[in-house]
Amino acid sequence: MDITIRKAEPSDAEALWKCYTAPQAVRNTLQLPYRSLASVRELLNKSGDGDHILVAVIDGEVVGVIGLHTSSRPRVNHRAEIGMMVRDDWQGKGIGTAMMQAVVDLADRWLNLTRIELTVFTDNETAIALYRKFGFEIEGTLRKYAFRDGEFVDTYAMARVK
Repeated sequence: MDITIRKAEPSDAEALWKCYTAPQAVRNTLQLPYRSLASVRELLNKSGDGDHILVAVIDGEVVGVIGLHTSSRPRVNHRAEIGMMVRDDWQGKGIGTAMMQAVVDLADRWLNLTRIELTVFTDNETAIALYRKFGFEIEGTLRKYAFRDGEFVDTYAMARVK
């Protein structure tokens, strides 16, 4: 299977909307269900210089998205935050690994970042294992960080420091 990673384009909005509205992607991210296609279009159109949004493409179809978000604030411009999701029907097929590799390469070889941060639900063992594979470590537990399925749940704060 040939996975291509490239910059997201406004024409990817409908394909990204399918990622953002997939049940497992909604459950394991901070997205809300019933997101509109217009809101995804707006997200793609308003991203700034510090927003690096990449998509994973297989046979011309977008199957995942990852964002690396940097700051222009001088005291923290060495760090970035990431968020990612893989469409439900493509999970477990190497998409996340390919996207993480692309983001780590971008951070290390092109943006000179020394710290990449993320949050992940404490019960998302698959994602935690993926992040650990790329050198992320758990720095702490954020108690009752998010509301999911009718209750507050914890997340881990994870980071990769170079």
